[in-house]
Amino acid sequence: MNASAVRRLTVAQALVEFLAHQYTERDGRRHRLINATWGIFGHGNVAGLGQALLESGPDTMPYLQGRNEQAMVHAAVGYARQNNRLAAQAVTTSIGPGATNLVTGAALATVNRLPVLLLPGDTFATRPADPVLQQLEVPYAGDISVNDALRPVSRYFDRVMRPEALIPAALQAMRVLADPAETGAVTLALPQDAQAEAFDWPEEFFADRVWHVRRPAPEAVEVAAAVRTVRAARRPLIVAGGGVHHSEAEEALRALVDATGIPVASTQAGKGSLRYDHPADIGGIGHTGTAVADDLARTADLVIGVGTRYSDFTTASATLFADPAVRFLNLNIAPFDAHKLAATTVVADARAALEALTAELAGHRVDEAYEAEYRTGKAAWERRVDAAYAAADETARPSQTQVLGALDAVVGDEDVVINAAGSLPGDLHKLWRARSPRQYHLEYGYSCMGYEIPGAIGVRLAAPDRPVWALVGDGTYLMMPTEIVTAVQEGININIVLFQNHGYASIGGLSEATGAERFGTAYRFRDADGQYTGDPLPVDLAANAASLGMEVLRAKSVRELREALAAARASDRPTCVYVETKTADTVSGAPEAQAWWDVPVARTATRPAAVKAREDYDRQAAARRRHL
Repeated sequence: MNASAVRRLTVAQALVEFLAHQYTERDGRRHRLINATWGIFGHGNVAGLGQALLESGPDTMPYLQGRNEQAMVHAAVGYARQNNRLAAQAVTTSIGPGATNLVTGAALATVNRLPVLLLPGDTFATRPADPVLQQLEVPYAGDISVNDALRPVSRYFDRVMRPEALIPAALQAMRVLADPAETGAVTLALPQDAQAEAFDWPEEFFADRVWHVRRPAPEAVEVAAAVRTVRAARRPLIVAGGGVHHSEAEEALRALVDATGIPVASTQAGKGSLRYDHPADIGGIGHTGTAVADDLARTADLVIGVGTRYSDFTTASATLFADPAVRFLNLNIAPFDAHKLAATTVVADARAALEALTAELAGHRVDEAYEAEYRTGKAAWERRVDAAYAAADETARPSQTQVLGALDAVVGDEDVVINAAGSLPGDLHKLWRARSPRQYHLEYGYSCMGYEIPGAIGVRLAAPDRPVWALVGDGTYLMMPTEIVTAVQEGININIVLFQNHGYASIGGLSEATGAERFGTAYRFRDADGQYTGDPLPVDLAANAASLGMEVLRAKSVRELREALAAARASDRPTCVYVETKTADTVSGAPEAQAWWDVPVARTATRPAAVKAREDYDRQAAARRRHL
């Protein structure tokens, strides 16, 4: 190899240069695959990737400073989702706790099928001193480090022990990140000495490389079988999942629905696949679904899953699809998901599959009585939404659903609303009126407390012209408010709506329903018996947000809340709207669950609440079935 064909760089420098030349392409549009690198530096990466990012400069690889390693992954995931998985970000950490802090974020990315590149530092490849600071010693294996905890939550994992090993590892990493059926967290563990090692790299390694994000077309035989299945159905129901958004298939879905009249229910990830006011959009499905969607699911003879993985919330823990003759038709790019529930399969890109199905179903439409039925159910549910949003007394403290109603009155089609955990996902899935495909951003595959604020930062980085709202309960806020500092530092204009309801509202309700009597779920002082049932804690989360640099608006009534939300949307700096919700027991005011969710209840107990809860559990579980 002659000298003109190589470039001498460290492993870290070579990796940064390589990443700067990676692109995705779909439908003739090119996107830079890795747009920026988040990093917190320590002895495992400061002299490797830290030095490389400094030397390369922001034109080659923009750098973003985070405060918590898990949060940096959340921000990168929000960025990738907003970009329909066509662009992603990298995250680098030191060894030890910095690396293990990545595990939760990696699990979230992989569960949700969203790309993120993780670059944790690792212990020495050459072992000049053993152990080093923060090294895990495993008596039976010398080649294990804490980074191995990332293996089960990564779609691809490699440890780059020598410089030349970076070339195949980096190429495999890009392949997985750009693969719509395989994507998720990708980990390249980088020993700290290997990062700083120099090597003569072939120039071809740094050439622009375009990874085509394929849209596999469906096979004719599968489309034919799908068409026969749809034509034979009397009460078909579409379940739209996140794959509709990832493949930008919203228009194709609407074309199918307009032609056939088949109603569409949506998972948390799929909400917004149809605009809320489309006549065939019947809202969320499953445990947090609408009455009309769940009623139709119980009587459907064909369920058409589009880009969904059928979580237990969607299927109501295998109790929802109750018709004895129900069958499933799944359109999914991942064979693993397509074959669930013993379905007839169309393994293909969601948009391509929907377009093929629409063409072959020309002239077919569901019965007019069926359309009238679900439209009547939709109208009835909209009245329930109106009631949940309404406030009879504008001077009173709002309920949680009234907060959503006030926000609904302020946002436009371009706004993005972000949430992940607590009681809000259920309220939002039932009630939120999604006005555009990317307005509703719920991370509910992993339902990770702490996602909302960093996720909002990632979304805003991906869509700087869209107002972004992170809806955060006090429990979630206390887990991870750190990236407020990042938003302030970088001038990333996000809005936080901070709900103070004095505890874990969602788990409190679940605890009560399962006979655990809200044990350990309230944020209160202990009473005389040592239980957490005393006065609420005198914490001031609004003051905390202000101390981290946010503009804070306090709202004590429905009227003040509307004014504060409008002011936040108009603000040019990160803004927090703080509101204490109405009820001490954190009841949100939303309609109750329209379908079951399986959380096992104690089989033996002496407390009456648990005994009754077990009786209810046995009754509900009796309806569970396997679809074979």
